[in-house]
Amino acid sequence: MGFDRRLAREIGLTRQETEIFSKLKTPEIIQDFITGMASNAEPDGDTCYSVRVALRKNCCHCIEGAFVAACALMLRGAPALLMDFQADGDDDHVLALFKRGRYWGAISKSNSIWLRWRDPVYRTPRELAMSYFHEYILGPKKSLRRVSRPFDVGAYRPEDWITAEEDCWNMAGELDRSPHITLITAAQSRRLKLRDQFETYADTIKEYGADGKKLGQAARSMRTG
Repeated sequence: MGFDRRLAREIGLTRQETEIFSKLKTPEIIQDFITGMASNAEPDGDTCYSVRVALRKNCCHCIEGAFVAACALMLRGAPALLMDFQADGDDDHVLALFKRGRYWGAISKSNSIWLRWRDPVYRTPRELAMSYFHEYILGPKKSLRRVSRPFDVGAYRPEDWITAEEDCWNMAGELDRSPHITLITAAQSRRLKLRDQFETYADTIKEYGADGKKLGQAARSMRTG
Protein backbone atom coordinates (compact mmCIF):
# COMPACT_ATOMS: atom_id res chain seq x y z
CA MET A 1 0.00 0.00 0.00
CA GLY A 2 0.97 3.61 -0.42
CA PHE A 3 2.20 5.88 2.31
CA ASP A 4 -0.64 7.49 4.30
CA ARG A 5 0.34 11.15 4.74
CA ARG A 6 -3.05 12.01 6.21
CA LEU A 7 -2.48 9.48 9.00
CA ALA A 8 1.02 10.86 9.55
CA ARG A 9 -0.52 14.31 10.11
CA GLU A 10 -3.19 12.90 12.44
CA ILE A 11 -0.53 11.14 14.50
CA GLY A 12 1.33 14.44 14.80
CA LEU A 13 4.54 13.48 13.02
CA THR A 14 6.88 16.30 12.09
CA ARG A 15 7.84 16.94 8.48
CA GLN A 16 11.22 15.31 9.06
CA GLU A 17 9.68 12.24 10.68
CA THR A 18 7.15 11.95 7.88
CA GLU A 19 9.87 12.02 5.25
CA ILE A 20 11.81 9.29 7.06
CA PHE A 21 8.77 7.02 7.15
CA SER A 22 7.77 7.78 3.57
CA LYS A 23 10.95 5.99 2.44
CA LEU A 24 10.30 2.82 4.47
CA LYS A 25 8.28 1.07 1.79
CA THR A 26 8.66 -2.62 2.65
CA PRO A 27 9.35 -4.77 5.72
CA GLU A 28 12.81 -5.46 4.33
CA ILE A 29 13.61 -1.75 4.07
CA ILE A 30 12.19 -1.16 7.56
CA GLN A 31 14.45 -3.90 8.91
CA ASP A 32 17.53 -2.41 7.24
CA PHE A 33 16.62 0.99 8.69
CA ILE A 34 16.38 -0.16 12.31
CA THR A 35 19.44 -2.39 11.88
CA GLY A 36 21.33 0.74 10.82
CA MET A 37 20.29 2.61 13.96
CA ALA A 38 22.87 2.38 16.73
CA SER A 39 22.17 -0.08 19.53
CA ASN A 40 20.85 1.67 22.63
CA ALA A 41 23.13 0.41 25.41
CA GLU A 42 21.22 2.51 27.98
CA PRO A 43 24.35 4.08 29.55
CA ASP A 44 22.25 6.27 31.87
CA GLY A 45 19.75 3.59 32.90
CA ASP A 46 16.79 1.71 31.44
CA THR A 47 14.86 3.40 28.65
CA CYS A 48 11.74 2.77 26.63
CA TYR A 49 11.98 5.42 23.91
CA SER A 50 9.00 6.42 21.84
CA VAL A 51 9.30 6.39 18.07
CA ARG A 52 10.03 10.13 18.12
CA VAL A 53 12.83 9.91 20.66
CA ALA A 54 14.39 6.84 19.03
CA LEU A 55 14.49 8.65 15.67
CA ARG A 56 15.91 11.79 17.24
CA LYS A 57 18.67 9.90 19.03
CA ASN A 58 19.14 7.50 16.09
CA CYS A 59 19.45 4.54 18.46
CA CYS A 60 17.17 1.86 19.84
CA HIS A 61 16.98 -1.49 21.54
CA CYS A 62 14.40 -4.17 20.82
CA ILE A 63 11.09 -2.63 21.96
CA GLU A 64 12.12 0.81 20.71
CA GLY A 65 12.98 -0.64 17.31
CA ALA A 66 9.72 -2.58 17.33
CA PHE A 67 7.81 0.67 17.94
CA VAL A 68 9.55 2.25 14.93
CA ALA A 69 8.82 -0.78 12.74
CA ALA A 70 5.19 -1.01 13.84
CA CYS A 71 4.67 2.69 13.12
CA ALA A 72 6.20 2.30 9.66
CA LEU A 73 3.93 -0.65 8.89
CA MET A 74 0.86 1.21 10.15
CA LEU A 75 1.64 4.15 7.87
CA ARG A 76 1.53 1.69 4.96
CA GLY A 77 -1.89 0.35 5.93
CA ALA A 78 -0.73 -2.77 7.77
CA PRO A 79 -1.59 -3.64 11.39
CA ALA A 80 0.90 -2.39 13.99
CA LEU A 81 1.50 -5.73 15.72
CA LEU A 82 4.09 -6.55 18.36
CA MET A 83 5.16 -9.84 19.92
CA ASP A 84 6.69 -10.02 23.40
CA PHE A 85 9.06 -12.85 24.35
CA GLN A 86 9.34 -13.76 28.04
CA ALA A 87 12.30 -15.82 29.20
CA ASP A 88 13.39 -17.82 32.24
CA GLY A 89 15.81 -15.58 34.14
CA ASP A 90 16.69 -13.71 30.93
CA ASP A 91 15.74 -10.42 29.28
CA ASP A 92 12.49 -10.08 27.38
CA HIS A 93 12.60 -9.38 23.65
CA VAL A 94 10.05 -7.53 21.51
CA LEU A 95 9.63 -7.57 17.74
CA ALA A 96 7.17 -6.29 15.14
CA LEU A 97 5.07 -8.77 13.19
CA PHE A 98 3.91 -8.54 9.59
CA LYS A 99 2.17 -10.79 7.10
CA ARG A 100 2.77 -11.42 3.42
CA GLY A 101 -0.18 -13.30 2.09
CA ARG A 102 -0.99 -16.02 4.63
CA TYR A 103 2.48 -16.11 6.16
CA TRP A 104 4.03 -14.32 9.13
CA GLY A 105 7.42 -12.62 9.36
CA ALA A 106 9.18 -10.42 11.90
CA ILE A 107 11.22 -7.22 12.06
CA SER A 108 13.58 -7.22 15.01
CA LYS A 109 16.35 -5.09 16.51
CA SER A 110 19.05 -7.07 18.31
CA ASN A 111 22.71 -6.46 19.04
CA SER A 112 23.48 -10.17 18.81
CA ILE A 113 23.38 -12.38 15.72
CA TRP A 114 20.40 -14.47 16.80
CA LEU A 115 17.18 -12.58 17.46
CA ARG A 116 16.80 -10.74 14.19
CA TRP A 117 14.66 -10.65 11.04
CA ARG A 118 12.45 -13.59 10.07
CA ASP A 119 11.24 -14.04 6.50
CA PRO A 120 7.45 -14.33 6.06
CA VAL A 121 7.37 -18.10 5.71
CA TYR A 122 5.68 -19.09 9.01
CA ARG A 123 2.08 -20.29 9.06
CA THR A 124 1.26 -19.05 12.56
CA PRO A 125 2.70 -16.60 15.09
CA ARG A 126 3.62 -19.53 17.35
CA GLU A 127 5.52 -21.22 14.54
CA LEU A 128 7.43 -17.98 13.97
CA ALA A 129 8.17 -17.67 17.70
CA MET A 130 9.55 -21.20 17.83
CA SER A 131 12.08 -20.27 15.13
CA TYR A 132 13.79 -18.22 17.87
CA PHE A 133 13.75 -20.95 20.52
CA HIS A 134 17.13 -22.60 19.96
CA GLU A 135 18.95 -19.27 19.72
CA TYR A 136 17.25 -17.52 22.65
CA ILE A 137 19.91 -18.25 25.25
CA LEU A 138 21.33 -17.24 28.60
CA GLY A 139 24.88 -18.58 28.54
CA PRO A 140 24.48 -22.23 27.49
CA LYS A 141 20.80 -22.42 28.52
CA LYS A 142 17.81 -22.03 26.21
CA SER A 143 15.67 -19.53 28.08
CA LEU A 144 12.59 -18.65 25.98
CA ARG A 145 9.38 -19.82 27.65
CA ARG A 146 6.39 -17.62 26.71
CA VAL A 147 5.30 -15.31 23.89
CA SER A 148 2.44 -12.87 23.63
CA ARG A 149 -0.32 -13.20 21.15
CA PRO A 150 -0.06 -10.55 18.41
CA PHE A 151 -0.47 -7.25 20.25
CA ASP A 152 -2.07 -4.38 18.35
CA VAL A 153 -0.11 -1.35 19.55
CA GLY A 154 -1.87 0.68 16.85
CA ALA A 155 -5.05 0.50 18.94
CA TYR A 156 -3.41 2.80 21.51
CA ARG A 157 -2.99 6.58 21.35
CA PRO A 158 0.00 7.81 19.31
CA GLU A 159 1.14 9.82 22.34
CA ASP A 160 1.51 6.52 24.25
CA TRP A 161 4.23 5.15 21.97
CA ILE A 162 4.91 7.29 18.89
CA THR A 163 5.14 10.96 19.85
CA ALA A 164 5.81 10.79 23.62
CA GLU A 165 8.80 12.69 24.96
CA GLU A 166 8.91 10.55 28.11
CA ASP A 167 9.77 6.86 28.31
CA CYS A 168 6.86 4.64 27.30
CA TRP A 169 6.80 2.37 30.35
CA ASN A 170 3.00 2.25 30.43
CA MET A 171 2.94 0.81 26.93
CA ALA A 172 5.66 -1.68 27.83
CA GLY A 173 3.52 -2.72 30.80
CA GLU A 174 0.44 -3.16 28.60
CA LEU A 175 2.41 -5.48 26.34
CA ASP A 176 3.89 -7.40 29.26
CA ARG A 177 0.42 -7.95 30.79
CA SER A 178 -1.24 -8.94 27.52
CA PRO A 179 -2.20 -12.61 26.94
CA HIS A 180 0.82 -14.89 26.52
CA ILE A 181 1.11 -18.55 25.61
CA THR A 182 3.57 -21.06 27.08
CA LEU A 183 5.81 -22.65 24.46
CA ILE A 184 7.09 -25.74 26.29
CA THR A 185 6.05 -27.86 29.24
CA ALA A 186 7.91 -28.04 32.56
CA ALA A 187 9.02 -31.58 31.68
CA GLN A 188 10.40 -30.42 28.33
CA SER A 189 12.19 -27.55 30.05
CA ARG A 190 13.99 -29.94 32.41
CA ARG A 191 15.29 -32.02 29.49
CA LEU A 192 16.61 -29.24 27.27
CA LYS A 193 20.15 -29.87 26.07
CA LEU A 194 22.69 -27.18 26.91
CA ARG A 195 24.24 -25.40 23.97
CA ASP A 196 27.81 -26.42 23.28
CA GLN A 197 30.89 -24.25 23.81
CA PHE A 198 31.09 -23.04 20.22
CA GLU A 199 27.41 -22.03 20.12
CA THR A 200 27.80 -20.22 23.44
CA TYR A 201 30.88 -18.38 22.14
CA ALA A 202 28.95 -17.20 19.08
CA ASP A 203 26.59 -15.31 21.37
CA THR A 204 29.47 -13.03 22.42
CA ILE A 205 29.63 -11.52 18.92
CA LYS A 206 27.94 -8.12 18.98
CA GLU A 207 27.26 -5.58 16.23
CA TYR A 208 27.59 -2.43 18.38
CA GLY A 209 29.80 -1.63 21.36
CA ALA A 210 28.74 -0.10 24.66
CA ASP A 211 29.45 3.34 23.18
CA GLY A 212 26.83 2.75 20.48
CA LYS A 213 29.39 2.57 17.70
CA LYS A 214 29.48 -0.26 15.20
CA LEU A 215 32.24 -2.71 16.03
CA GLY A 216 33.00 -3.49 12.38
CA GLN A 217 36.48 -4.92 12.05
CA ALA A 218 36.63 -5.96 15.71
CA ALA A 219 33.52 -8.12 15.27
CA ARG A 220 34.93 -9.64 12.08
CA SER A 221 38.21 -10.50 13.75
CA MET A 222 36.31 -12.30 16.53
CA ARG A 223 34.67 -14.49 13.92
CA THR A 224 37.94 -15.38 12.23
CA GLY A 225 40.29 -15.39 15.22
